Amino acid sequence: MRVKVYAPFKVYFDGEAKSMTAVNRVGPFDILPQHHNFISLLEPSELVVRSEGKDDFKMKINQALMHVKADIIRVFLDV
Repeated sequence: MRVKVYAPFKVYFDGEAKSMTAVNRVGPFDILPQHHNFISLLEPSELVVRSEGKDDFKMKINQALMHVKADIIRVFLDV
């Protein structure tokens, strides 16, 4: 699946991933390939993107909006 984590003037991650972990109001959750369409506000936490053969991308976030559709995850950061 494709993941893009970005703010208005900077892209923090843009690449392929095998999973992603985030936190919303309900608690922590994972996004895996072929996940249903999904949109959520993310809470202050650590975002983790796992890619095959690479170190995990980890980033502390304040707030964000996550959109998942057709194996594409977009995380719009509020920085």
